Amino acid sequence: MNFNDVQELISNRRSCKPALMNGKKIEDAVIQQLLELADWAPTHGHTEPWRFVVFANDAVPQFCKEHAALYKKNIPAEKFEISKYEKTLHNGDNASHMIVVYMKRGDNPKITAKEEICAVAAAVQNILLGASALNISALWSTGGVILLSIMKEYFGLNEDDEMIGLLYLGYSDKAPKTGERIVPLDDKIEWRR
Repeated sequence: MNFNDVQELISNRRSCKPALMNGKKIEDAVIQQLLELADWAPTHGHTEPWRFVVFANDAVPQFCKEHAALYKKNIPAEKFEISKYEKTLHNGDNASHMIVVYMKRGDNPKITAKEEICAVAAAVQNILLGASALNISALWSTGGVILLSIMKEYFGLNEDDEMIGLLYLGYSDKAPKTGERIVPLDDKIEWRR
């Protein structure tokens, strides 16, 4: 692999909404390969804080049902939106797998929580890039109540652990849209020489 291959993979990776997935199943062995890529993310002090809960087959709609129920129960009535409830309930309908990602906080006080979260985000990026290379559609979502404390309780996480998001994985018959960036790169860089 050369730089051009890496550049093409990164610049062509796109998110795909679960509603655009077609329901075709990904082999569990392929999901395992993606998780093996995640395990090679950079990690300060070898804490390896990434953790994954993989939902497949009947566990996908069951988790969606429970997630939607948590949304309904824990969102104040004035903020509750039936469309968000329905989306949370049905987002997994066409997905092959769903992966809940969280950060398991280490016990080394020299390594900050921010460093641990960044390591998990790098692990997620490894999954997303691997999925793209395999023509697997993916979406990294923080919708529903994924980032609320109720979800930490649902998964039995410790107080210092952090929910990072939910990955929807599947196949789509639609080609990904062409990417764009709104802010020019030069506006994001300050060179000091």
